[in-house]
Amino acid sequence: MSPHHAIRLHWASYRPPEGKPPPAARTPPGTVVYAIGDIHGCSDLLACIQRGIALDIRMRPATRRVVVYLGDYISRGPDTRRVLDQVIAWHPDGIEIVTLMGNHEQLLLRYLDGDLKAGGHWLAYGGLEAAAHYGIDTTHHSPSDPATLPRLKHQLAAALPDAHTRLLRSLALNHREGDYLFVHAGIAPGIALPAQSERDQVWIRQRFLQSPLDHGAVVVHGHCIAPEPQVRHNRIGIDTGAYQSGVLTCLVLDGAERAFLQTGPPANAPPDD
Repeated sequence: MSPHHAIRLHWASYRPPEGKPPPAARTPPGTVVYAIGDIHGCSDLLACIQRGIALDIRMRPATRRVVVYLGDYISRGPDTRRVLDQVIAWHPDGIEIVTLMGNHEQLLLRYLDGDLKAGGHWLAYGGLEAAAHYGIDTTHHSPSDPATLPRLKHQLAAALPDAHTRLLRSLALNHREGDYLFVHAGIAPGIALPAQSERDQVWIRQRFLQSPLDHGAVVVHGHCIAPEPQVRHNRIGIDTGAYQSGVLTCLVLDGAERAFLQTGPPANAPPDD
């Protein structure tokens, strides 16, 4: 069991600051979307959020229900293998599931495809622990030792269940619902979506975070940790550092309504700008 075993779930409706207009962005008619931020191996927190979504759905008249995972399922947290099992297994009737690519999944896939430099990067940022979740003895492996990287790659490829490999290789780069675009890291400002690179969508940081541009949709993303959700006029960031904080965030979008489901201590309502 992880350090976050005493888990509470909090629900908070979003209200813009006084004097600010309500959000204009909307989901498609009759559609509620649940966007889950970076899980990073926190299987207990994910289970809590999944239960919360199931409860929240009962209170809404929406006829279409979509759950979007924003990527970074793996590494850093206590149980990568179990998280992927949960993502695969949890598919309640009437819910559409969308799984997006995170930078940790991209690094792992590049490693499995023979890019040892990417493998060393991934292993140094929680990948070594993630490999151990598949029963691999990582005691004598080091991300900085090039001699061990090929051997560990073969061990990991053999240890990954086929269902996990299929999931990882099926991950999408982005997803659109009405006036919202969902992506792991963000997009390059000023570039049309079809021209966006894979690297920017799973890695971009400051150019996107600091941009005041209208992206043509409100971008919902993870990748960059903040103590609470970051609500801006052109983006909503929901990576609240679950593996460090015990707070996994799910953004709920229903028409023009915005709300948050979160594990852990309640956060103050995030300000808009």
